[in-house]
Amino acid sequence: MTEMVHGSMPAHVGEPVLSRWWRTVDRWTISSVLLLVGVGLLLALASSPPLAARNHQAPFHYFERHAIFAAMSVAIMLFVSMRSPETVRRWAVLGFGVGFLTLMALPFIGSDFGKGATRWLSLGFTSIQPSEFVKPCLAVTAAWLLAAGQDLNGPPGRLLSLGITLSTVGLLVIQPDFGQSVLVLFGWGAMYFVSGASMVVILGLAGAAVTGGFVAYNTSEHFARRIDAFLSSELDARSQLGYATSAIQEGGLWGMGVGEGQVKWQLPDAHTDFVIAVAAEEYGFLLVAFIITLYAVICLRALTRLTRERDPFIRLAGTGLVAMVSAQAMINMGVAVRLLPAKGMTLPFISQGGSSLLAMGVMVGMLLALTRTRPQGEIGDLLQTRGR
Repeated sequence: MTEMVHGSMPAHVGEPVLSRWWRTVDRWTISSVLLLVGVGLLLALASSPPLAARNHQAPFHYFERHAIFAAMSVAIMLFVSMRSPETVRRWAVLGFGVGFLTLMALPFIGSDFGKGATRWLSLGFTSIQPSEFVKPCLAVTAAWLLAAGQDLNGPPGRLLSLGITLSTVGLLVIQPDFGQSVLVLFGWGAMYFVSGASMVVILGLAGAAVTGGFVAYNTSEHFARRIDAFLSSELDARSQLGYATSAIQEGGLWGMGVGEGQVKWQLPDAHTDFVIAVAAEEYGFLLVAFIITLYAVICLRALTRLTRERDPFIRLAGTGLVAMVSAQAMINMGVAVRLLPAKGMTLPFISQGGSSLLAMGVMVGMLLALTRTRPQGEIGDLLQTRGR
């Protein structure tokens, strides 16, 4: 209990691998993820039967599938969290290379499954969404380049990291997948800011993002339709946002009760994009507040540990990863309450979706691996030493 309150202890020389991992990993983050997975299973019990009925499956077919992917996600998270930062970096660079080539091939070998966006790679027995796995690999790879660029006589890391990020965004826009594009740019922007970017450059990038949004609005009917619906003063009660808003209002503080919600029967994406509406309607604001608290714990614990980290690569990679996790949760919930335009983005560890769950396990596993306690002094000690 003392270690849970005051933080993990440094590893001892010759200590067994599992014992060393347990002493150095952030157990608050692991506990928060496990609680999020538990909430996801609870909500899957509510949202799966309507989905199964629409697709002529057994009542709990999708719940069982979700439970399998959730277990795999946790296993992947724990496995990756035991790796060293060097191993995480090597796997991320390799994974980004494979993922980038897959994104390039998607227009020719991908499937849209009738949703109007070629985002999936069909394997026959299942399908995967490559962009989900590219996100954590890109964050770590870009952080490696940014950190290398800070070395004396190092490569032009900032330019290279910006190049691979914009190339990835370009491939995502082609699908089209504007939500993932925004997430990737936000993660890179957070890393770039932490690495010491000037305000002129940041304002320039912000202006470029606004210009890109303006171009997308005028060239993409899909994008324009979502922006118009968001900006409209009237909300169609029979639209997805209308149903979600009504469900959240009906839930109130305590909720309507387990199994009493109706939004899961009305929304085709109640198990993914609008799962927070199911939570609010059946369990009320209290469960929503609990979910938000868990994401806040993951974010704050990671940032607190990263502020004490000396290695620039670890600081930047950890910042990018936690920025993506936090932003994805904020975007999903923001869409449900109409604070943001519809994005088609899952809620980490809660929404159903095999690719999302597995990729999120990789992402948080990398974050845990990078924020493990290592034998080093505080970064403040290093600054004090330099000032003497």
